[in-house]
Amino acid sequence: MVIGCLGDIVFQVSEEVTETIRDVEWSGSARYATHQRHNMNALTEYTGVDPDAMKFTITLTRELGVDVVAEIVKIWNLERSGEAARLVIGDKAYGKYRWNVVKHSAKYTAHDKKGNPICAEVALELQEYLKA
Repeated sequence: MVIGCLGDIVFQVSEEVTETIRDVEWSGSARYATHQRHNMNALTEYTGVDPDAMKFTITLTRELGVDVVAEIVKIWNLERSGEAARLVIGDKAYGKYRWNVVKHSAKYTAHDKKGNPICAEVALELQEYLKA
């Protein structure tokens, strides 16, 4: 069963493959300008919103049918290409358009006897990509 995706990175649980996400954090912020006035209180002015941010961790395990290195390369390619990807979790598409990978961190937690990573925790930081 597919539980979501980021572009062609599919989060799924099946008999053959389990690739899941956890610790999802979605945040946003507004921008305000402060205008100083002589002998009076400063004024604040709403100037818009910043792109939303999304953080989560992906668990990659060869034992659960995932090619650990290939999935990390997909993430690396998304980050380096600047390609904006659609983010879906469950039946909801997040954001107004798409997302860019702005940072990733892969922690290898196990290796096979040849030194190949067989298990990793990958932390992703995304920024919403808004069309003009």
